[in-house]
Amino acid sequence: QVQLVESGGGLVQAGGSLRLSCAASGRTFSSYAMGWFRQAPGKEREFVAAIRRSGGSTFYADFVKGRFTISRDSARNTVYLQMNSLKPEDTAVYYCAAAPNSIATLRDSSLYDYWGQGTQVTVSS
Repeated sequence: QVQLVESGGGLVQAGGSLRLSCAASGRTFSSYAMGWFRQAPGKEREFVAAIRRSGGSTFYADFVKGRFTISRDSARNTVYLQMNSLKPEDTAVYYCAAAPNSIATLRDSSLYDYWGQGTQVTVSS
C-alpha cells in the first residue's frame, strides 16, 4: 500500500515557476515508477511526466518538454515536478501516481495503482 500526498500548488503569473512535491508513505516507494498527471476543468486527465524507480529514465508530454522536470528522492520518499515558464493553459489540478515499474508505458493513467488527492495550479495571464 502506498499513500501519496501532493503539495506545492498555488497561483502564479504566466512565466513563473512552481515546484510540486509528492510525499509517499510505505516502504515500497522505491519499487514504483512515479508519474504526474493533470486535469483541467471540462477536460480529461492527461499525462504530464513520469520517472522510473531508478530515476534513470524520465518521460514527458510534448507540451511540457523543456519547461518541466520530474525527479525523485528515494531517501525522502518524494517525487518532484519542477515547473518553469508556466502558461495559463497549464492551469489544472495536478496528481501524482504510483505504478509498477515493470509496465511498458507510463503514459497510461489506467495502469497506475495509487493516486494522490491532487493540488491546484493556477496560472494567471
